[in-house]
Amino acid sequence: MSSIDRSQSVGGTRTYEVRTYGCQMNVHDSERLSGLLEDAGYVRAPESADGDADVVVFNTCAVRENADNKLYGNLGHLAPKKASRPGMQIAVGGCLAQKDRDTIVKRAPWVDVVFGTHNIGKLPVLLERARVQEEAQVEIAESLEAFPSTLPTRRESAYAAWVSISVGCNNTCTFCIVPALRGKEKDRRPGDILAEVEALVAEGVSEITLLGQNVNAYGSDIGDREAFSKLLRACGNIEGLERVRFTSPHPRDFTDDVIAAMAETPNAMPQLHMPLQSGSDPVLKAMRRSYRQDRYLGIIEKVRAAIPHAAITTDIIVGFPGETEEDFEQTLHVVREARFAQAYTFQYSKRPGTPAAEMDGQIPKAVVQERYERLVALQEEISWEENKKQVGRTLELMVAEGEGRKDGATHRLSGRAPDNRLVHFTKPEQEVRPGDVVTVEITYAAPHHLLAEGAVLDVRRTRAGDAWEKRNTAEQAKPAGVLLGLPKIGVPQPMPAVASGCGCD
Repeated sequence: MSSIDRSQSVGGTRTYEVRTYGCQMNVHDSERLSGLLEDAGYVRAPESADGDADVVVFNTCAVRENADNKLYGNLGHLAPKKASRPGMQIAVGGCLAQKDRDTIVKRAPWVDVVFGTHNIGKLPVLLERARVQEEAQVEIAESLEAFPSTLPTRRESAYAAWVSISVGCNNTCTFCIVPALRGKEKDRRPGDILAEVEALVAEGVSEITLLGQNVNAYGSDIGDREAFSKLLRACGNIEGLERVRFTSPHPRDFTDDVIAAMAETPNAMPQLHMPLQSGSDPVLKAMRRSYRQDRYLGIIEKVRAAIPHAAITTDIIVGFPGETEEDFEQTLHVVREARFAQAYTFQYSKRPGTPAAEMDGQIPKAVVQERYERLVALQEEISWEENKKQVGRTLELMVAEGEGRKDGATHRLSGRAPDNRLVHFTKPEQEVRPGDVVTVEITYAAPHHLLAEGAVLDVRRTRAGDAWEKRNTAEQAKPAGVLLGLPKIGVPQPMPAVASGCGCD
């Protein structure tokens, strides 16, 4: 069978594959791209297709230095497949497309469509135009054409969902290129957000994650400084919504009313991901981060006083230009004081077009690597110690799909605790579905997960589990889905192992 035959759509319908790189905003956009394509009549390619779909879409990230190399390497891999298959199309969107524009077609002339962060809704039209005109279509909008959440969607999870409350960012962090690619912050109306949440709950979703480039700045575009805390409280009044999370906030905008809303809203989860980036005041100033060490640690103290069991996670950049050993020691000091459950750590990556790329004092790679290893070792030790405090606790877990890579071999299932810790638990005799809730006792702790090795204490079947079962039954009659790229999705994870919030939080 030829590659053309293998890729041809089921029943003559064209197939598609979406490959995603980057932050939660890109994951959310990719769900919309999948929805747009399915709305236009495409069907998702089998998981085994590996580039043999009729349309392959790359949704790119521009935060890390190797983003360009990764994209062009993948495009090069597809070039011979496309040459042997008339009719195959390749599209490139996302932040890297917004940044590089015509460069992509010059470096990879076999690409059919290039679109940006502001006009993802145009993808089906651009694909058709490229097919009819038999030439590449490059269309980059300079401002948002349609809020992503107004577009069709193909969600990866039946029981958990992202809900975008804003797009863009008004910050000017010197290391981050994203505001130039995503634009200024634009907020959705609260009524539109709550209507979407209610619609998702009606479909069976029981957990939502409020998503924004700088999520707790929500309200600046509509003139209400307490809009975010009001939104959290309003989510608490939605019947059937069991868990509410948000990502990623900025310490500058983290006000006491938000802490109170977290503590007083029953379905707001005891978990906070708040980027630190550096513990050094001089480095924070050079980064144009509008807070200092004392302010950051003060927020942590207030959150822990209001929500004692809160798990706090963060992002940290090592090796920012001009960072001295004394500066780095201040970062280690904050890590020791804050006792993060997890920290997503990154070596500084120079991005053309950012002020930091032109700064004096670029740190040698060997120095950055050595500091990075010290930071990771310290955080691993703290993560393990903090996880050990969970042993003996009884927790309710929302059963997750695809989060335990060894579950099949160990005869376990996996789920997320209210504070978002990953727990692997003994598979009970009765059926348990993703989206259902189980009660377990924690018996063992590792740095990055917990175990509940005893019998499950209780199983609660949920509407979310019903929704998963209904969708899974329907999907068995269709081609297997292709999972999006990083981050993996079971219950949406606020802290993927990539730059959270596109690195501008």
